[in-house]
Amino acid sequence: MSDPLLLVVEDDQNLAKLLGYNLERAGYRHQLSPTGEDALEQLAKRRFDLVLLDLMLPGIDGFDVCRKIRQNQLLRDIPIIMLTAKGEEIDKVLGFELGIDDYVVKPFSPRELTLRIRAILKRDRRQSAQHQEVLSAAGLDVDIVRHEVKLDGKEIVLTLMEFKLLVALLKRKGQAQSRDMLLSDVWEVDRFINTRTIDTHITRLREKLGVTGSMIKTVRGLGYKFEEATESSNEC
Repeated sequence: MSDPLLLVVEDDQNLAKLLGYNLERAGYRHQLSPTGEDALEQLAKRRFDLVLLDLMLPGIDGFDVCRKIRQNQLLRDIPIIMLTAKGEEIDKVLGFELGIDDYVVKPFSPRELTLRIRAILKRDRRQSAQHQEVLSAAGLDVDIVRHEVKLDGKEIVLTLMEFKLLVALLKRKGQAQSRDMLLSDVWEVDRFINTRTIDTHITRLREKLGVTGSMIKTVRGLGYKFEEATESSNEC
């Protein structure tokens, strides 16, 4: 198996060269893209194992690049680490909302970055091997590999975070899950996102699922669970 191939999207040439040097030392192949437009062109030409994406880019910015990747059927599973000098919580929240896998604020330690890359690639391989392809319940069919959700045969469009939240609930169907647990499963981070963000996404998910959304039960003082049965003593 060849070494993982990474796409480095960074307009600062000095930083791009430094990143490339450290990636090579860590055993990763890489390709540099100075703009978002060029990055999307490169992604259309070959398969990359991970994208290191600067937020502030000439032309389309990192958020737009991330959005286009996640909207593309062939690209949306590629892990993305966002690199930026902007460390405000709102930027981090937006990045995770769009589906990034990690968020690294400049300046950063090259060693820490390579460790984060390694962890994400290892997790990605492990999840690919362990994923059950389709989860079904109450008329829902959730295809994990294709990132598709159908309700009674009709496709339901979910954001990446809504999709991951639904998968987490269905995988432990009938079991109460705390907000912290869902935060860890869905965002895979507990440093930047307030647990109340889960509530907002649950509300949106329920709305999109219509009547079936009522099967996502609120467990008072704890979190949520997906339950096909109508009776429960601790729901509201």
